Amino acid sequence: MTTAPVQQTVELPQPTSAPRRLLKHPRLMHYNRLAGLLLALNAAYAAASWPLSTAALAHASLANLALAVVVRQQYVINFLFRLATWAPTTWPLKIRWTLGKVYHFGGLHVGGALAGSAWFLALVATEPNGQSSAVGWTLMALLTVIVATALPSFRSRHHDHFEKIHRFGGWTALVLFWAHTLLSGAGPGSVTVLAVVTFSVALPWLRLRKVDVRLERPSPHVVLARFDHGETPFAGSSTAISRSPLKEWHSFANVPTPGQPGFRLTISRAGDWTGSFIDDLPKRVWVKGITTAGVANIETLFTKVVYVATGSGIGPCLPHLLAAEVPSRLVWATRDPRTTYGDALVDEILAVQPHALVWDTSRHGKPDMVRLAYAAYRDFGAEAVICISNKKLTWQVVHGLERRGIPAYGAIWDS
Repeated sequence: MTTAPVQQTVELPQPTSAPRRLLKHPRLMHYNRLAGLLLALNAAYAAASWPLSTAALAHASLANLALAVVVRQQYVINFLFRLATWAPTTWPLKIRWTLGKVYHFGGLHVGGALAGSAWFLALVATEPNGQSSAVGWTLMALLTVIVATALPSFRSRHHDHFEKIHRFGGWTALVLFWAHTLLSGAGPGSVTVLAVVTFSVALPWLRLRKVDVRLERPSPHVVLARFDHGETPFAGSSTAISRSPLKEWHSFANVPTPGQPGFRLTISRAGDWTGSFIDDLPKRVWVKGITTAGVANIETLFTKVVYVATGSGIGPCLPHLLAAEVPSRLVWATRDPRTTYGDALVDEILAVQPHALVWDTSRHGKPDMVRLAYAAYRDFGAEAVICISNKKLTWQVVHGLERRGIPAYGAIWDS
């Protein structure tokens, strides 16, 4: 283990050519590219086929809104990850680099929601007045509210309100969509698609249950939650938990221990909900849904990877470090790791990562994580870097490396 700030002096390579740097700009990340591509395809279809019949408008709206819902379903997400990570490491790095961006699938959710809402507006604006028209305008108003409150400017400042509007507004919109479809006399194809969407929405809630949890609080900043209710999730997946299932849910990375049943979650103080959880130490919590693949699951696309984590970002990295499916090197910056997370957890990490760089920010201050990541990438001979941190630092590391021609990955906060 290295703890001293010896790698801060490393020289970063120069960024690649201007056109390539432009493609790596945050606004042109694959998430936005997918959303833009879907909107462009819809615009091209509209230009080529306009004017469309009422039935065609209804089908276009339903198809896009169905895509927006289904692409967020856990089984679909897991399938997309399996499909993308099926590629062997013998494939060219450029192809594997792109396949690793599978976690940007949320762009399809955004593009589908925007295109579907636009098609539905065109539908209700052209259909004759009647019961279906009244329901249609009500639904259109609700879709507008859902889309407006999902914009980053609102979502980042009022995330709890965004979640409630998205959840209850989405359920209400689905009911109104059923009413509009049946009143407008749509064919069996539309009814079938709506049934699939409804089942997709309901499926996680069909697995809702309250389970026991054993909590260990190594410090006022962190709690380690241990579950053993018959589920042993795969490494790199996440579980959503709640103390009030209709109000809010929070997802955390599952940390299964190889050869042992159950799993752990690392929960750090990062707001009112987590603070209350750490202070109160509840004995039972609600869980729902299907364990879902996360960004770090793309590690199997590469021969070697570097994990970069800050603070409790070690949680999503830990199951991959323990499983050791892919050779890896850890760079972890955190405040006083043994005091904050406990000797047992730190020793467990060092047992599988004896050459890890653990940067104690209480002793050395905040490091230049781009330099540390690049130094580990260079010295370890890695093919990619996976960063688990807060939004600002993740983007600094990911885009700081990618503009220098290094495959890098990190969460994009599209909840």
